[in-house]
Parts: sequence; structure tokens; C-alpha cells
Amino acid sequence: MTQSTAAPALSRLDVHVFRVPLDRPVVTSFGAMRDRPAVFVRLEDADGVFGWGEVFANWPAAGAEHRARLLVEDMGDLLIGQRFAHRSDLFHQLTDRTRIRALQCREWGPFDQVIAGLDTAIHDLMARRSGQSLALFLNPDAPPSVPAYASGIHIRDAAEVIARCREAGHDAFKIKTGFDLPRDIADTLQIAASLAPGERLFADANQGWDADQAIAYLQGLAECPLGWLEEPIIATAAPEAWEHVRRASAVPLAGGENIAGLDAFDHAIAAATFGYLQPDLAKWGGITGCEWVARRALASGATYCPHFLGGGIGLLASAAVLAAVGGRGLLEVDVNPNPLREGFDLFRPRQPRNCLHLPQAPGLGITTLPEALHSFQTLHATLTTSGPRYRSP
Repeated sequence: MTQSTAAPALSRLDVHVFRVPLDRPVVTSFGAMRDRPAVFVRLEDADGVFGWGEVFANWPAAGAEHRARLLVEDMGDLLIGQRFAHRSDLFHQLTDRTRIRALQCREWGPFDQVIAGLDTAIHDLMARRSGQSLALFLNPDAPPSVPAYASGIHIRDAAEVIARCREAGHDAFKIKTGFDLPRDIADTLQIAASLAPGERLFADANQGWDADQAIAYLQGLAECPLGWLEEPIIATAAPEAWEHVRRASAVPLAGGENIAGLDAFDHAIAAATFGYLQPDLAKWGGITGCEWVARRALASGATYCPHFLGGGIGLLASAAVLAAVGGRGLLEVDVNPNPLREGFDLFRPRQPRNCLHLPQAPGLGITTLPEALHSFQTLHATLTTSGPRYRSP
């Protein structure tokens, strides 16, 4: 659905960077996160209408502050004073107008991620101007809630973490694997055997294996009812390698967080490699790109399940897109401690966490950042027609 508006020119941009130190790192097959970062962006137009977005900043470790400066200093001239009549214009125009800038420094990822956060912010702004929630702005028939699953569960901690998640109302769980193949197989079988009736299990190898190792894992699970295996091999592996893994088991493959670009997703969808498509709207595409991928995936018979492992703004935006496009997909909810997500208080008290109820207020329903986040702020940058201004806590 194409939306248009007579919104005035953008007049202000604020970027907030946060870091939460961790007592215990979040470990994946390719590395460990020793703090939880977030980059939140706020766009405002000349009428004072505003919108929030989130920029991917998990990797590299120093990426959050870099993306904030890139946003202000390499995108500012393309934003302040500009008018975007249609909700996807910002995404397409900035993608086109930053191609040479990104090529010059070979940093396509950071540029993609900044554009993604800005695209979410302009959608929030336009939905807020319309007086509609973001989900209803995207689709007037969007449901008021979306199903969710518990994510980020290290396979070695799964027994304890799944028990805790179950108490919170989760009934679907995703474990992180890709560490030690024989032990991963044994642990996955044990975890699957411990599930209650109606509960579901997924696995994410975070690109940790080659094709033969991925196939060995799948074959070692035998009749284990695994819902999907996510990124078993590197995302840039040859299509033949992905097809080799796909044909080895009836377990569907999932991926998409490390795919970027309309053409790349189009090829992945056409190849029917993935039963579950998982773009990350803070990493590439924002709402414009991920909505496009979602609708293409659903038309092809795949399931759209947004990937997300960041703060509260991106999680809420992911939920709005999932509600708008429909299908059988689930919202990914990281269950590792993160005040940059938890501070937004997105789940209703005493409400089972296998479902997230969307705010009915205009846009994302977020007006200001939670007070509890302020102690974690490392940088705040503001851009107006007077130029940039940086403030450190």
C-alpha cells in the first residue's frame, strides 16, 4: 500500500547512542557481545511532528558511535530541508544518492543500516501525522497483536533459560548452536525431548558450519521436530551449497538477516532456499525493504519471520510490519538481559510473552525515550539547519 502526505520539510535530526555493560557476554559461534549497544534516531519536521527509528549497531564492537556520526555527517545534507512525499521515498532516494559515498569507503553495511533506521523513523513520523498506529498505517486490517518466540538462548544454558521463558508464557524457543558439533546434536535432542506438548524448538548456527557439518547436524537430529535451522552456513555461500543443505533434511532453512538489497532477496526467494525469510529492519531496508521482502516471501509460499536482536524501537517496528503483512510468522524476542529493550516495557503486565500487543497510539506509540536508559547514553548528536552539535553525557 502506498501512502502519501503533504508533510513539511525535515528540520531536525537527533541520534542517541547507548551502551549497557554486560556481566556475562552474549556468545555466538562467531564472537561475543560484551555490551549491548543501541542507536536510536529521531526525525522531526517543520511542524514538530516526529518519528523514531533504530539503526543496527551490534557489530563491530565500536560500530554504534561510528553509525551515529555517519548518520549526522554523511546523511545530514540529504535530510535537513528535504521533503519526502511518499513513505518509501527516503529509502529509495538515500540508497541511490549514497551509492558512491558507500563505495568510496567500501562501507555498504553501515550506510544500509543508517538508511534502515531513517526509513523506520519517517514511517513512524508519517503514521503519527495520520493519527494511526504504524501497523494500521501500513494495513488498515492489521491485527492488534503478533505471536512471539523466545530467542538468543545459548544451547548450553537452554534447560535453565527455557524453564524461565516458559514461566513467562513463551511456548516457542530458539537455541544458539554451532559450537561443538557432536555435543550440539546431543544437547539439541535432549532439549527437544524436554519440551511440553505444543511447544516448538528452532535452532540458529549463526553461520558456524560448512555444508557437510550442517548436514551432519541435521542428520544427527533424525526425527527431532525442529521448526527451522537458521543460517547453518555462511550467508554468502554459493547457491549450490545452500541447496545441498536444503535437500539433506525435511527441516526448513531460515535466513535473511545477512542478505541486503532488493535483488539479493529476490534471488533468494526465487531459489526457494528458505522456508523462513528473516530480514532485519534495523540492518537493511527499514520498513520499506522488509515489507517488500515479506510480501514477496508470502506470495512464494515462504514464511516471513522478522529477525531482530536490538532495542525496543526496532522490536516494536518489527512487530508492526509482521502484523501488517500477516502470515504464520513469529516475532523474535531476545530473552538475554537488555535494558535498551526492556526499558520500553512493551509487554503487558501478567500477559503471556508468547504474544506482543501493539500500541494503539499514533505511530509506534513512543514519544520520548525511557528515563531508565539515560544512564547508559554515550553520545547524543543533533542536526539542524545550523549544523551538527555533539553532546556527551
